[in-house]
Amino acid sequence: MLSINSIKSIKPNNIYRLSKIYLKNGIRFNSNNISSENESNINISPYKVDDKLNADATSTVLADAIDFQKRILPNDRVTWWEILQKQIQRKKEGKNIDSLTMDDVKDAKLVEKTRSDSFSFITLPFKDDLFLRDFYINAPGRLRFGHLFQDLDSLAGRVAAKHCLPAEPMNVTASIDRIYVTKKIDEINKYNFLICGYVTYTGNSSMEICIKGFSYEENLPKIEDIDPTIVDKDSNRCFLAANFTFVARNPVTHKAHKINKLLPTTESEWVDFRRAESHNAAKKLRAKTSSLDKVPPTALESKMIHSLYHSSKEVFKLPRNERPKNLYLMENTRVSATQVQQPQYRNKNGIIFGGYLLRQTFELAYCAAGAFSRSYPRFISLDNTTFKAPVPVGCVLSMTAEVCYTEHIHEENEDSESAKILSDLLNDYDTSANTLSKDSHEFLSVPGTLIQVKVDTNVRDLNDRDLVTESGTFVYSFYVPRDVEGYDSPGYSSVLPQSYGEMMDYVEGRRRAYDTAAYAEQLKFSGELD
Repeated sequence: MLSINSIKSIKPNNIYRLSKIYLKNGIRFNSNNISSENESNINISPYKVDDKLNADATSTVLADAIDFQKRILPNDRVTWWEILQKQIQRKKEGKNIDSLTMDDVKDAKLVEKTRSDSFSFITLPFKDDLFLRDFYINAPGRLRFGHLFQDLDSLAGRVAAKHCLPAEPMNVTASIDRIYVTKKIDEINKYNFLICGYVTYTGNSSMEICIKGFSYEENLPKIEDIDPTIVDKDSNRCFLAANFTFVARNPVTHKAHKINKLLPTTESEWVDFRRAESHNAAKKLRAKTSSLDKVPPTALESKMIHSLYHSSKEVFKLPRNERPKNLYLMENTRVSATQVQQPQYRNKNGIIFGGYLLRQTFELAYCAAGAFSRSYPRFISLDNTTFKAPVPVGCVLSMTAEVCYTEHIHEENEDSESAKILSDLLNDYDTSANTLSKDSHEFLSVPGTLIQVKVDTNVRDLNDRDLVTESGTFVYSFYVPRDVEGYDSPGYSSVLPQSYGEMMDYVEGRRRAYDTAAYAEQLKFSGELD
């Protein structure tokens, strides 16, 4: 038994060994081989009766150490000090290489790879492992999705690397098509999770990677039984679906690096391949023909904008103390955060890990949605996101979140007070893309408010405060039931745009809501959402 007192005196290299033990027993990568003879017999207990006074800081440090070592595995480990020395040497030699750790790309002849060649998974046994659960739990006792996002991106990166073998290019997260929660998993103490990843589509230098999350109320499947067939076999256990796009690059030439082609071997794999192909084509076409930066709103959207404009004038006629508490101007929902990015959250190329950026933006979006709704929101989805620029270690990252769209999911014969007040003020202009679900496992099976939060990120170098680079925009959707603390408490909430720019954000939000609703229907139709 390893107690807090013994953990307190552990040196950094031994903390690494400790986190490696925990990685083996708690968060298991399918090819993580740890060979120390006695490690599998050590039971890590974070608390002991005699150590209560010492537990707080030590638990935090250990959790951060585990999180860090979980991503920087032994074979890839290059310390930040070594990276700094390499940067100095490169500067002397006049070298400009995108990766801070790679000096060249290991190349190889292109081959065809199957889905099983890149299939990877991790296990998160929350039901069986109290300490692991404590690291992933949020304030109301549900899953802290920001931590899970780190695992998803890390797993997707691992899948990308396996698909490219024996070549070893610099793989970067280019975009996230969507992360969608298909069913409620509020009580994580009841579930053990299995997260699987595999390649579904490849271009010349890009690859689409599908991530599926499965929840088990009983024991997890045996390691030897986990293979690509489990995706279809356990589809009724799926609680999360996500799609990442990775791009392979040569960090020396700054150009794209060709990758192995994907060879679908079954009918379902061919369906996934063609679906991804058509989706990518449709996404490019939509960006050219439907973007509000290029074409004006439709007639229906213009009518909605006029209705919102008229409603905002009516609201401002009311004395401030008589305005409803569940109606907010969009500009009053904004929250922001600024941080210097530290090396502990770098990836193996020495830049900030994409999963950590997801975690930071999600936490800020969660704050905005919670303050807006006066309740703990439930995460539903992350919409299409493009990483526009890398986030270097040492830069200043600025994030601004705002509630950009809301819609209400009403029950039949709605008679709640909050619904009546908002209906009267907003002229009952119905923009809802979703309806009340009859499936009790879905979030939208109870009345409530769907909340979209947009997070804009910008990067600034400390050496040039005037040079600001847009890093990406992240749009998270949350759901807050109407009756969390009793009937009509906290009730429904609505956001009200005023300026033309805010109106465009609202229209974009409405479009995204319809896209997400269509995606959910597609999952149901394909049998992936049972």
